[in-house]
Amino acid sequence: MMAAGAIRGSRIGSGPMGEAERGDAAPRQTVTYYCINDHDTVLHFAIEATMPETWDCPRCGMPASPDANNRPTAPKVAPYKTHLAYVKERRSEDEAAELLTEAIATLRAKRKSGEVIF
Repeated sequence: MMAAGAIRGSRIGSGPMGEAERGDAAPRQTVTYYCINDHDTVLHFAIEATMPETWDCPRCGMPASPDANNRPTAPKVAPYKTHLAYVKERRSEDEAAELLTEAIATLRAKRKSGEVIF
């Protein structure tokens, strides 16, 4: 059992903790960022720091701006594309048919010569 007058969490001989020991805090500026979902995020920056134009909202992840009247909208997310979709963007149907006939002709030539056994 602990003694009734014990001081917990400090060592003997330590002085008071505060501004006098640590020095003065650096001058700061407060900036409030507003997201599209009506969340307000208050951030503190150094006076000489440049504020970012947008900040991700810690509650919903949407972008937020310091202008409450012009809040940024959600970024557009491109849908996932397969490898075939990218190939179809680069080649037309005629080019694909031509490449396929060339590949088949090359494979048949290798089979005749015995290079490929399948």
